Amino acid sequence: MQIRDYSLPAGWFPRDCASVSSFLSDFNGQKRIFGAAIAPHAGWYYSGRLSALAVAGLKPEAGTIVVIGGHLAGGREPLFAMEDAVKTPFGAMEIDTDLRNALMNDFGGSEDCYRDNTVEVLLPIVHHFFPKAKLLWLRLGAGIESFERGKIISKAAAKLNRTINVIASTDLTHYGANYGFSPKGGGKAALDWVREENDAAFIKAVESADSGEVLRRADEDSSSCSAGAVLGVMGFAEAQKLGKARLLEYATSADISIKEGEGIPDSFVGYAAFTFGG
Repeated sequence: MQIRDYSLPAGWFPRDCASVSSFLSDFNGQKRIFGAAIAPHAGWYYSGRLSALAVAGLKPEAGTIVVIGGHLAGGREPLFAMEDAVKTPFGAMEIDTDLRNALMNDFGGSEDCYRDNTVEVLLPIVHHFFPKAKLLWLRLGAGIESFERGKIISKAAAKLNRTINVIASTDLTHYGANYGFSPKGGGKAALDWVREENDAAFIKAVESADSGEVLRRADEDSSSCSAGAVLGVMGFAEAQKLGKARLLEYATSADISIKEGEGIPDSFVGYAAFTFGG
């Protein structure tokens, strides 16, 4: 069996199962009624709680969990993990090779041979809440075709008699000198603008189920690093008749710095957790 090893350096998430279980213990009693979710993908210190909040509410009976990552421009072909399983702190999580092969036949794609956080950082959470499920590792580009591919995921799963949950992985506005994006300067004015305008506009587009507006806001406002993943889960949710997305919680990495008395940092990132269905 070929197992995909970690590509991220230590520090993104705990590497031992006891630490992961301890981190996630507060979410074990959450109602599990949703069919799809959107979660952030930063290091757990900043966004792990929101990621756990999104994943912990997914229906427990799913046999395969589809995690859709991004960091791909529109027009890029889909990328799949081509191994038999992936490494997590809980051991090897098997990949649903039948579903992967069906999707590659339906809309193409190639091997994801890159170091990228958008899928990997969520896998310990997924494996904790779905210890017996298989995984589909997929990354989609930020083009409207990803919305249609989300619908195809639903159809392919039905043909294989799979019960699946789908998780889209994205962070929101990357603001400051670290990211080359500072249209409102710095300090409180910048943070308020990100929270109340830039990220708020993207969140509103997601909640309205307007795939075109999601893509426009991501492109024009630089408010999502992985809009293709969001479009994919929206297409799946539409095909499954799960209804519109519901925002569970929003935060920024600046909140951590402020809480620790360090003030507003020069650079920070927005995060949001959503669910569909239930």
